[in-house]
Amino acid sequence: MLKDAVPLESLKRALVIKLRHHGDVLLASPVLTVLKRAVSGIDVDALVYDDTEAMLAGHPALAQLHSVGRNWKGEGAAARLMSERKLFSALRARRYDLIVHLSEQPRGAWLARSLGARWSVAPAMPARGNFWKNSFTHLYPLPKNGRRHQVELNLDALRRIGLQPAQDLRRTVIVAGVEAERRVAHLLETSGWPERGFVHLHPASRWTFKCWPAEKTAELIGRLSERGERVVITAAPNDVESALVADIVKRLRVPALNLAGQLSLKELVALISRAKMSVCVDSMPMHVASAVGTPVVALFGPSGELEWGPWMVENAVVTSSHTCRPCGNDGCGGGKVSECLATLGVDPVFAAAESLLV
Repeated sequence: MLKDAVPLESLKRALVIKLRHHGDVLLASPVLTVLKRAVSGIDVDALVYDDTEAMLAGHPALAQLHSVGRNWKGEGAAARLMSERKLFSALRARRYDLIVHLSEQPRGAWLARSLGARWSVAPAMPARGNFWKNSFTHLYPLPKNGRRHQVELNLDALRRIGLQPAQDLRRTVIVAGVEAERRVAHLLETSGWPERGFVHLHPASRWTFKCWPAEKTAELIGRLSERGERVVITAAPNDVESALVADIVKRLRVPALNLAGQLSLKELVALISRAKMSVCVDSMPMHVASAVGTPVVALFGPSGELEWGPWMVENAVVTSSHTCRPCGNDGCGGGKVSECLATLGVDPVFAAAESLLV
């Protein structure tokens, strides 16, 4: 019995804070689900960066979604102060009973102190000193060996206040929305691609050291095409990812549908949900595939599949035999190229894909 458990029946409104990147926010989505299902009548709000709002927008457990602007710092002191005041006023008006802070961001500590919530929980961060420690009523320990999936690590915040999550509520959740579904259906139809039953491939990441070489990706697409699969390629609308996809496409012997840079985040969700399988490096689309139930082949190099791998979905994780991985470095020696990915052959990746396509 947890002596300092929060009396859940007294909670009326909670704020979940996840100020990180897209995939991190999606991996926090089960926290909203578990809170909503565990506490009758509770309102569950979330606070994220504005560019990650789409990861939680439409979540069935969400009451209100608040955001911090990534670009507020560059807008000038007066404009930033106005934005901060508006956000704080909106949060203060909600009168939260519980704050669940799921990262190391100092903003969470300041909000725990200033919003007047009776209870607050965050990860234990000894390096941040007494200000952090004294900002929250509850702190949950981080794993000493580091090998714990991020979904479970987020849910540890709820375990620390006395709420044990049911297994069936730990799934990640993301909603595409009607407009995104409609546009993707139209794109596939006008491109002559099947509306469902294709293979989705997302070979890129903003972190190039997580990417597989273009020539091997092109060979994989060729093998999938020879098997009779239609392949749709996606990437984020930035120069780095577009350049990788362009390099892949120019090497193809059989055409694939290239939608790189053409989809919004919600449209990417709609597309992946229509695929029979998704092939991804360690990136946000891999987590989307897990959330929508699309089987996924995931290529991992310097990052750890135990912490970041596909979650509660049929999957095949492909790695090299390098004993140094996962190292967490941005390429070998910090050189932006990871040998554990660069040397990973096409055969094991294709075999993994075939195992999910049978």
